[in-house]
Amino acid sequence: MTTSVAKPGWLSPGVILPALWAAVLKLDPRQQVKNPVMFAVYLGSILTTVLGLRALNGSGDEPAGFVLGVSGWLWATVLFANLAEALAEGQGKAQAAALRAARSQVTANRLVDGRTEPVPASALRLGDLVRVVAGEVIPADGEVVEGVASVDESAVTGESAPVVRESGGDRSAVTGGTRVISDWLVVKVTATPGQSFLDRMIAMVEGAKRQKTPNEIALAILLAALTLIFLLVVVTLQPFSAYCADVSGRGRAVSVTVLVALLVCLAPTTIGALLSAIGIAGMNRLSRANVVALSGRAVEAAGDVDVLLLDKTGTITLGNRQANRFVPAEGVAERDLAEAAQLASLADETPEGRSIVVLAKTRYGLRGRDLEQVKPSFVPFTARTRMSGVDLDGHVVRKGAADSVEAHVNGFGGTFPAGVRAVVEGIARAGGTPLVVSRDATVLGVIELKDVVKGGIKERFAELRRMGIRTVMITGDNPLTAAAIAAEAGVDDYLAEATPEAKLALIREYQTGGRLVAMTGDGTNDAPALAQADVAVAMNTGTQAAKEAGNMVDLDSNPTKLIEVVNIGKQLLMTRGALTTFSISNDVAKYFAILPAAFAATYPELRALDLMGLASPASAILAAVIFNAVIIVALVPLALKGVRYRPVGAAQLLRDNLLVYGVGGLVVPFVGIKLIDIMLSALGLA
Repeated sequence: MTTSVAKPGWLSPGVILPALWAAVLKLDPRQQVKNPVMFAVYLGSILTTVLGLRALNGSGDEPAGFVLGVSGWLWATVLFANLAEALAEGQGKAQAAALRAARSQVTANRLVDGRTEPVPASALRLGDLVRVVAGEVIPADGEVVEGVASVDESAVTGESAPVVRESGGDRSAVTGGTRVISDWLVVKVTATPGQSFLDRMIAMVEGAKRQKTPNEIALAILLAALTLIFLLVVVTLQPFSAYCADVSGRGRAVSVTVLVALLVCLAPTTIGALLSAIGIAGMNRLSRANVVALSGRAVEAAGDVDVLLLDKTGTITLGNRQANRFVPAEGVAERDLAEAAQLASLADETPEGRSIVVLAKTRYGLRGRDLEQVKPSFVPFTARTRMSGVDLDGHVVRKGAADSVEAHVNGFGGTFPAGVRAVVEGIARAGGTPLVVSRDATVLGVIELKDVVKGGIKERFAELRRMGIRTVMITGDNPLTAAAIAAEAGVDDYLAEATPEAKLALIREYQTGGRLVAMTGDGTNDAPALAQADVAVAMNTGTQAAKEAGNMVDLDSNPTKLIEVVNIGKQLLMTRGALTTFSISNDVAKYFAILPAAFAATYPELRALDLMGLASPASAILAAVIFNAVIIVALVPLALKGVRYRPVGAAQLLRDNLLVYGVGGLVVPFVGIKLIDIMLSALGLA
């Protein structure tokens, strides 16, 4: 069972209340200038406020109520944009607060000259050795150099099930703040206080170090350019309208208040207000999936990934070989082979041994015999004999590697059948593992063990293929075994007998061809490839070198999470594209609302463009400004939750995007502005 540390919703009091205050604090000009589109609205708000105050003194060119109404809704537009960003940041800050609360100051038992001395965790330095026993908190990030123990990592990962940490291999990394619940460990400190993984994770989920991605920067430049173009157009309209009014002798020049409203409504304020929130929300969605993105660039790159490199063991297969079938020797009943194999496996607590017992029970209904009376003598597996078994009822039953069982049978005066040898070779060629079973001097047959491909993984690879992503399985197995598993799993390609150099070369080969590559890894031998990959998801259970090389860390250490990361990345890009399409489309509707109202006095012919039949020029302008502010709030949930991604082709995605958000962006403003106009007229406000 998983109990999350913190997965706050954007409407939770712990998020929305601080966000409201943060939205006000973000009115600081130093904050506003970071977003050129909203900075233009910000300046427009200040200008119309000044004009409104002048109008109160009777020196304005528009009624004071109208000017102050426009000013108020422009300020609301700025605040709503700030609120969207603050809500996105608030989710990360709430999770970071929970992580910070989980961290506590502890006393460390530092090893000095073979004895322990208690010191504050803050006094530890790189390379120090500390001893941690059951019930104690691991004081700092480190590598296990001695011992094996169960560790509760729920304070970091949210996962209540303990994990095993031991020296050597790829399960030696431990995180400060987690608790040892059995046995003991000697840990070598690899991170000083303030630089631990938990500290870096807190900084990342808070968004304090989030940098804009290239795609986001490019879109921000485009939006700023559009805003600048509209600004130049609007600035020239005022003298032009004044000249036309003088020449025609009718109407009057367009007021500054109306021109500001026109600029704000025609500029891409909707996407400009939500752009930052979309990027932050993408990282938050990853953090809620227990993946910490160490850069926004990685989240965005995940949406453009062309190639996925996945480790076989634990990702594509279950990670443990399972008994698949019994192949009896000539003249031996399969049931007799299954019964002997089950007896030889009763004391075998390995996943392989348990799977043999289960297969015998499933196929033939065989259940463990009542062994209390016969007093069996179980023989455990050893690396020297490469066999295990049981001595029972005067019989010697063994199972193990083919050559070991052959030597054992020869010692009893028996022979190893040629048919059994052929079966052993066939299973090995197909990528399986053969175990031979014997009773006394007789070879009974072969048990086929094989890596079991995870259920549903083939369908997930087919889904990735529809997304245009090539899947490549990486394994240390021989090419025959790799080919068999690759075919069963449905991956597009495989790399057998993979070395660190081979992984690195493969990634570079794909990248040279213009592909974006993602991969997972947990070992030090994965670090070079992780550092080279565009999206590199390191397992939290892996080594420090792997976590330093990756640009994401999966706290659950689930290698298949890479597929979810890609989906979240694509969802981020789709959300940005959808809201950009909507924002640009709804400017067209606002054009038909505000332009005729602004110039109808000078050019009565423009009233023909008033397709919505709005009550008055003042009502039309105010309705458009109000809609421009309200639509930002309406789209905040979509920006934070993201557009649902479906694995379809690019052409269909573009078509669906235009139909839903393009057409929607045209229709919704027409309806919304008209409804607001009716309300303003009914209330006598315009």
